[in-house]
Amino acid sequence: MKKAKSTVSGAIPGQARNDSDVRSVLTWLESLGSKRVREDMSKRFGIHTDKAWGVMMRDMQKVSKSIGTDHQLAQQLWKTGWYEARMVATMIADPLQVTPKEMDAWCKDFDNWAICDTACFKLWDQVPHAWDRVAVWAKSEKEFIKRAAFALLACLSLHRNDADPKALKKFLPLVKKAANDERNFVKKGVSWALRGMANAGTEMHTAVFDLADELAASKNATERWVGKDVLRDIKRPMIAKRAEKRDVKRTAVTTKASKKAKRA
Repeated sequence: MKKAKSTVSGAIPGQARNDSDVRSVLTWLESLGSKRVREDMSKRFGIHTDKAWGVMMRDMQKVSKSIGTDHQLAQQLWKTGWYEARMVATMIADPLQVTPKEMDAWCKDFDNWAICDTACFKLWDQVPHAWDRVAVWAKSEKEFIKRAAFALLACLSLHRNDADPKALKKFLPLVKKAANDERNFVKKGVSWALRGMANAGTEMHTAVFDLADELAASKNATERWVGKDVLRDIKRPMIAKRAEKRDVKRTAVTTKASKKAKRA
């Protein structure tokens, strides 16, 4: 394990990787695997995949931290198909080097919710052009691609400073349309998206509340589930306070930029 760690961390960032670098990371991850963890992935957490060693998340994070940002290695690790290698790939990839084509390719490979969500909140929420993939993936009939659309929307809404409530509103019809998809990971993704959007500002909080209220009264069972799940969360006072804080922060940033422009 120490040899694998030294081989990878000693490489020059951005330098082309060779097969031995990839093998050393795979060997390292395999050494951290556990049969119990692998069994728990499926039985306890619903993470189903054919290629996994059963490595704890904290250990994958340690491996990623040791490697640092390395987009080329991330691409090669992804191609191996191993669950843990792909998880590490999402943590070491450079968001500024990610292309729409690459996002689409990785998205097509998703076979469980864990790799889907990790890619969204560890990597893609930092990609400048990520907003464009939401509408594209939302049209897919494949469960994890469609989930990715709404998981990404949730993460962008929660983490990005450019989550403008006025711009976010254009996604509401998209979310509403998907709210009747009864597949477990899609409907949970839709709920997550709405809950994330409600944090973006008071205007968005109100818009999401109204939509969730409408869904909660629907004759469709899945829409009712989504609506009630969202309302349970966003009715909490802390969510309204977060939305208010985002408004204040957004106003401060805008004011600062305006003053800077006037001085220029």
